[in-house]
Amino acid sequence: MNQTSKLLVYVGSYSGADANGIHVFQFEPERGGALTLLGGVKGIANPTFINVDAQGHRLYSIGDKTNAEGVKEGEVVAYSIEPEAGTLTEISRTDTMPAEGATAMSTCHITRDSDSRFVVVSSYHGGKIGLVSLDSEGKTVRLTDSAAHKGQGAHPERQDRPHPHSASFSPDERFLFVCDLGIDVIRSYRINGEKETLELHGDTPLHPGAGPRHFTFHPDGRSAYVINEVDSTITSFTYEADAGVLETVVTVPTLPEDYAGENTCAEIAVSPDGRYLYGSNRGHDSIVIYAVDPATAELTFVEHVSTRGGHPRHFALTPGGDYLIVANRDSNNLVVFARDSASGQLTFTGNEAQVAKPVCVKPVFL
Repeated sequence: MNQTSKLLVYVGSYSGADANGIHVFQFEPERGGALTLLGGVKGIANPTFINVDAQGHRLYSIGDKTNAEGVKEGEVVAYSIEPEAGTLTEISRTDTMPAEGATAMSTCHITRDSDSRFVVVSSYHGGKIGLVSLDSEGKTVRLTDSAAHKGQGAHPERQDRPHPHSASFSPDERFLFVCDLGIDVIRSYRINGEKETLELHGDTPLHPGAGPRHFTFHPDGRSAYVINEVDSTITSFTYEADAGVLETVVTVPTLPEDYAGENTCAEIAVSPDGRYLYGSNRGHDSIVIYAVDPATAELTFVEHVSTRGGHPRHFALTPGGDYLIVANRDSNNLVVFARDSASGQLTFTGNEAQVAKPVCVKPVFL
C-alpha cells in the first residue's frame, strides 16, 4: 500500500437500472470510519453482489435482465475503476445463463479467481452455477460452462429444489466450493482451465434443514466455516487441502437461547488474524461472534451485537480487520463498528451512511 492509497467501499444494492445501483464511498479511519459518498453508477438492475479486483482496477457485478417472454435472466457487467476517485466505467456486459421456460436464471452471487481468468455466478432460483471467462483486459467474454444441481432438502418450502447461493475458491484455488441451500450440500468442483469447464469433485453433506448459504476459509487454510440460513447455525470443518475434502467438526447456534422470533442467516467472515468468526442474523438483526480455535475448528461464543438496522444482508471487515461494516437492507443503512483485535468484540463508531436497499459491501484499498 502506498501513501496515496485510499480505502474505498463499494456497495451493491437492489435497484432499477434507472437508479444508482452500485455506490462508492471513501472510508476514513482517521475519523473513526466515517463514510463519504463519492458517486455511483446506473444502467444495471439489481447489482446485488459485486467482486472487486483491486490490483487490476476492475469491478464485476451481477445484474438482472428480462427476456422476450418476461422471465428474468442473469448478466455480469465489468467496470474499470479510476483509482483516485473510485469512478466506475463499464467495459463489458455478458449474459450469464438464459432462462429455461418460465424458470428464472437471475443470479445472487459472484466470485473470481485471483488470476482473473474466470468469474463464477450462482443462480439461487435456477439451481445452477455458471463459469464466465475473462480476457487479458479483464473484460467478460462468454459463459463457457454451467452445472445444474438436483434434489431437495428437509424444509418443505425453503428446500423444495436446489438453491446454489454462493461459490468460494479454496486458498490454493484448486477447488471451488458451492453452498446449495436447497439440498443441504457444499458441492465442490475443479475448473478445467484448458477446456473452460466445471468438473464435479465431491459433496460435503450438512445436517437436514441447515440451508448452507455463505462459506469461508480460515486464513491458515486448514479449516472452513459455513453459515446456515434456514436453521440459523454455523458449521465448522477441518480441511485437507491435498484432497480437497472437508470434515465436519461442530455446529453452533447463531441466536440466543431465549430468542423465539423468525430469523434467517446471511453472511460469514473470519478476522484476518484468524482468531474470531462473525455471522449475521436477519430477524434478530445482530452479528454473532465466536472465538476460533484454528487447530481444531472448535468455536466458543463471544457475544451478539445489534446491527442498528433491519435485515443485515451482508457485512465485511476492512483490510486489516480494524472495522466491520454492516449493510442493513430493510433500514437502508450502512453501519460502521470498530473491532477489538484482542477480544473480537464490536463497538458502534457512531458512523452510518444511507443507501437504498444495500445488499453487498466491499471495502478495498486502491
